Amino acid sequence: MIVSILSAVQILLSVVLIALVLLHSGKDAGLSGAFGVGTGTGPLGGGSTVERNLNRWTIAFALLFVANIIALLKVPS
Repeated sequence: MIVSILSAVQILLSVVLIALVLLHSGKDAGLSGAFGVGTGTGPLGGGSTVERNLNRWTIAFALLFVANIIALLKVPS
């Protein structure tokens, strides 16, 4: 029971983490350029505050991802 819940949470965390990583701007502004994250003209405003918050969200979800993996390894099947 608990393993199936943790597995579902792992899938959800994986999808969110992939989306957050794709939103980061790289050398070419990547996918985030399509949404205006790296520019000052986008719907989200200036890039520095948005990028900082995006970094924080990515780190938070990455830590949750790792914690969930550890929980999955510790729970007996």
